[in-house]
Amino acid sequence: MTTLRSMLTLLLLVLLLTFWPASSSSSLAGEHGDREALLAFKEALSDDSGALSSWNDSSSDFCRWAGVKCSRWHPGRVVSLSLPDANLGGSISPDIGNLTFLRRLDLLNNKLSGEIPRTLDRLRRLRFLDLAYNSLAGEIPADLSNCSNLVYLSFEVNELHGGIPSGLGSLSQLQVLYVGENNIGGRIPPSLGNLSVLESLALYQNRLEGTIPEGLSRLGYLRYIQAGRNSLSGTIPLLFFNMSSLQYLGFSSNKMHGKLPPDAGRHLPDLQVLRLGGIGNNFSGPIPPFLRNATRIQELGLANNSFEGTVPPEVGMLCPVSVEMGSNMLQAEDDADWEFVRHFTNCSRLEVLDISDNAFGGVLPSFVANFTGPLNNLLMGKNRLSGVIPPGIGNLLDLEALEFAGNNLHGVIPEDIGWLRNLKYFSLEENRLSGGIPPSFGNLTQLLTLVLSNNRLNGSIPENLGSLQKSTTMKLSSNRLTGAIPEVIFSLSSLTDSLLLSDNYLSGVLPPQIGNLKHATTLDLSRNNLSGQVPRALGDCASLVSLALDDNYFTGSIPPSIGDLKGLSVLNFTRNALSGTIPQELSKIHGLQKLYLAHNNLSGAIPQLLANSSALVELDLSYNHLDGEVPSYGVFSNTSRISVIGNDGLCGGVAEMKLPPCVVKPHSHQKLLQLKILLPVAGIVILLSLLLLFVLFLCKGNRKGLDRNNATEDRLLDLDINQYPRVSYLELFEATDGFSPSNLIGAGKYGSVYKGNLSFAAARNSIVAVKVFTLQQPGSSRSFLAECEALRQVKHRNLINIITCCSGTDSRGNDFRALVFDFMPRYSLDRWLQPRSNEQTHKLSLAQLLNIAIDVADALDYLHNSSWPTVIHCDLKPSNILLGSDWTAYVADFGLAKLVGEPMDQSNLNIGTESTIGIRGTIGYVAPEYGAGGQASVAGDAYSFGVTLLEMFTGKAPTDDMFTEGLTLHLLAEAGLPDKIPEIIDPEILLDELHDDDSGILINCLTSVIEVGVSCSKDSPSERMNMKHAAAKLNKIREEIERIP
Repeated sequence: MTTLRSMLTLLLLVLLLTFWPASSSSSLAGEHGDREALLAFKEALSDDSGALSSWNDSSSDFCRWAGVKCSRWHPGRVVSLSLPDANLGGSISPDIGNLTFLRRLDLLNNKLSGEIPRTLDRLRRLRFLDLAYNSLAGEIPADLSNCSNLVYLSFEVNELHGGIPSGLGSLSQLQVLYVGENNIGGRIPPSLGNLSVLESLALYQNRLEGTIPEGLSRLGYLRYIQAGRNSLSGTIPLLFFNMSSLQYLGFSSNKMHGKLPPDAGRHLPDLQVLRLGGIGNNFSGPIPPFLRNATRIQELGLANNSFEGTVPPEVGMLCPVSVEMGSNMLQAEDDADWEFVRHFTNCSRLEVLDISDNAFGGVLPSFVANFTGPLNNLLMGKNRLSGVIPPGIGNLLDLEALEFAGNNLHGVIPEDIGWLRNLKYFSLEENRLSGGIPPSFGNLTQLLTLVLSNNRLNGSIPENLGSLQKSTTMKLSSNRLTGAIPEVIFSLSSLTDSLLLSDNYLSGVLPPQIGNLKHATTLDLSRNNLSGQVPRALGDCASLVSLALDDNYFTGSIPPSIGDLKGLSVLNFTRNALSGTIPQELSKIHGLQKLYLAHNNLSGAIPQLLANSSALVELDLSYNHLDGEVPSYGVFSNTSRISVIGNDGLCGGVAEMKLPPCVVKPHSHQKLLQLKILLPVAGIVILLSLLLLFVLFLCKGNRKGLDRNNATEDRLLDLDINQYPRVSYLELFEATDGFSPSNLIGAGKYGSVYKGNLSFAAARNSIVAVKVFTLQQPGSSRSFLAECEALRQVKHRNLINIITCCSGTDSRGNDFRALVFDFMPRYSLDRWLQPRSNEQTHKLSLAQLLNIAIDVADALDYLHNSSWPTVIHCDLKPSNILLGSDWTAYVADFGLAKLVGEPMDQSNLNIGTESTIGIRGTIGYVAPEYGAGGQASVAGDAYSFGVTLLEMFTGKAPTDDMFTEGLTLHLLAEAGLPDKIPEIIDPEILLDELHDDDSGILINCLTSVIEVGVSCSKDSPSERMNMKHAAAKLNKIREEIERIP
């Protein structure tokens, strides 16, 4: 027994002696490997803050290095590497995978770049991995699924792409998975539904698509899910609303839809945040009353959806911190419907209430001034509220944002709003508020944005608005403000966005202090009564992108300092009394896109710099006193984007401008030679002319009385006859293949229009439109004469161009009358608004419709206000609006036009049986006063334009079968204002346009368009908007749409 014990002892000793060196060697090797891995990790980093200063070869105990922690049971083995917020740059070395005992790796909030090392999959003991808030790129390593002990995994806020590896669904111990704010795409892997102990899942702000896997709604421990700002679609799995553990549910800004279940909230007692809003989603139906069971709710985000009906009163009892219900279809009409707000006024912690852009109607409840909590955002704009602003609103001293814009409020602005010293955003635009701007507004020293536009405010601008030293935006346009603009307003150097004072009655001169607006990007003082010279100090407003001083009474020259506005894109000085030349300094504005100088007294030559500008796309120099040669390149080559009419001294340019050729002045010796030749010739011509007149006088008594109509016609056709090419009946007959029905492109009461092929230097191309008058039709001859005279008198880029006319006989000896126009390849507007059953056309886009409307409005504005004589069209309708290949609109058919104020005797155009033409215009478009025998007027054209505009944007013709029993297109449109616009607008416009982030802005713009149409088509001529204002309004609407990114 002793021998056996001795043998066993000896054997144990041998084994110890055998294996002891190897075990010791392995431990030393592992310790050395971790040290080398750490040094390699440091080598790949940049350490500007010295966070790794203790990491060096001279330090023997690396376990004491900053951020390093070693195992208690395995000395020398690193179990934790934690360096958050250490300002480390560079990349993560693949050697990190050699720290095989690592359980925690925390590199949160550094400046790391490069890819996530694939070697991380070697760290089988890893439980905590946080690489969030860096600049890591590449994909999430698929082999991370080998790290089966992971509990916490975060890659938030990096630049990762690719997809979420499905293998992550095998990490059975994972409780937290954060991959939000990257560029990760693809679908959410259904395998994530296997993470049975998952508590938090952050997938927000990526490019994820597809539906939400049903399995996620079965995760019994899930408390937090945030998947907002992706492209997820489909509905929310219903089981999510039965997850009693859920505290945060976020699917905002996706492409999801569906209705909330009626019992939503019944089983969510711990829910604190519900985020379903944001642009892109389209949840609908009513707001469930059972949300009241979510008594711990702090944030209720339902904005930008299609929720409808009234808000249950119970929702107001929840007392959250934030309620966002804006941009839905929620409504309220009576006191009962407003109970939810009454409850909110008693909420002690409510900070944000946004119910803007809905259909809340009725009188604005007075109790909105009685909130007891720390309310800092009260947004109720773009609804249908009436009544007055409650005077106690000034008691909400915590308010930072207050909006009642886009309603129907009246009365005055309460003085006590000036008590809101924390207010930063304040908007009351587009109401019916009157009275003055309260002087107490000078107390709003924290205000950043002040918007009071489109009201009926009067009086002067308070001097103490100059106290708003933090203001970045001030919009007071479209009111009835008078007096001078206080100099202190121009001293607000804080204005970094816009100063809009247009469409008021402001007067006086602009002071040099205007140069203090060094940071403003938009300055609009147009349509006021400002006078004096344009100040040189404007050149100091270095940040201006848009400058509008049009429709004022500015005199003097354009200051050369305007050329210092290097960032200017739009410059408008139209309709002033500016003189002098166009300054050469404009060439310094390399990004200038739109330049409007029309209706001034500018003289001299057009600077070549305007043609040399590659950025310039629109130029209006019309109605000045410019002379010399018009360039034929650059912006001057596109006649649809430039106008130089009304400058009698101009010559040259492209053929479409129809300007006379420029004459080269001869030298003095050539002049002498010409005089020697011309004087004798002139004498002979004068003698022959006198002889001819004598002969005609002798023959006069023997001639039969000429037909008065023919005499008048000859006089009209002989005027400026040399500017038109000659054309005969035979030429027109051949050009139209014998007036073949196959070439017929339109027919009306007084004639037919054919497509023909002629070659004229005056024509834009060889394809022309030939209008042949049916002379057997009473009124046809008068129509021909009226159209000749009207088109001879006027020239505008949006009026149809007459190439020539033909007055003679046909092959049978019958009288023949025809006009030849430029051919419009897209025919007339009515073919696009109300296509015939056999025509294949697409609906016009919002941009096309708006551009066409502006073209027509500009043409009528010219005819009414800038043409001499004034021309009244008398028959404006879609079939008389022709469309060029680039969709430019041209007003045509002046057969019923009336010229007012010209020296010609109008009776010469209305003779015999044709002097009475009955109602001027077409049923549905004709002004009602014409039917009662009223005189033709510019207001009649405005009516026709208003009806046409409404037809363009509603898709309904005024003669539609639906318009019976007193209902008209005007009344239909008027009933849609201001909150039912989506119900009356052509659905195809809504489908095409209202799917992006700016649907609210587009709806506002469409509302403004309909308002113009309704205003123009009022029954009373004196109440109609004139064409000058209509054109200005539509141009402003287009500018608003063009600002949308």
